[in-house]
Amino acid sequence: MTSRHTTALLLLACLALVAAQGASAAADDMAGKARDDLASKARYANDDSPAYVGHTEDIVRLDNGVIIDGQDIETPDGYTSGFRLIAGFSPFQLPRLDLAAEFSYRESDEVPTRLGDQQMLVNTVSLGGSLVAGVRLGHFGLYAKSGLVGWEGDAVIPRGDFEEAGTTRVQGFGARLQFPGFTSRLEIEEYDAPDMAHLNLLTASINIPF
Repeated sequence: MTSRHTTALLLLACLALVAAQGASAAADDMAGKARDDLASKARYANDDSPAYVGHTEDIVRLDNGVIIDGQDIETPDGYTSGFRLIAGFSPFQLPRLDLAAEFSYRESDEVPTRLGDQQMLVNTVSLGGSLVAGVRLGHFGLYAKSGLVGWEGDAVIPRGDFEEAGTTRVQGFGARLQFPGFTSRLEIEEYDAPDMAHLNLLTASINIPF
């Protein structure tokens, strides 16, 4: 075997060794990242998710620490549907404190109401925002919110004496009890305007992910 062939074989052996080391390092990095992701999910699934979140598997956590949660809204009477979007964070110095802003949209169809001595059906649309603050104490969490909602309504059968719009205050509070594999939540939300009383909501839920 010539010296040129020997040199080529040595070069190939060195390249193979470097490639093997690179592949091993990449595999270790991927395995480490997977372990970190699993640990992070387990940690946030237990008691580090915000107090106002009911379904921890639905939240999106951004790299800057902001947590985004979206929820559908549907009242038990079937009149109202919509959605809410919450973006929040926990201060670095106070990791058990949760601060957030909530945006909500609701649409109600054919809600029974009364104008004077006459009954009628009313459609309403509301759009609002609230500030949310919560605190976590072990497995138990409490939160409250307050904000403003703009709304407008009109009768299903048009009437000249009914077509209203306005702005009203919304407030609410809630509590959450969370254990690994089990979350229960209670929330009360109230609107100040009498014409929006059909949006007052008391919700309770139990979530057991499989």
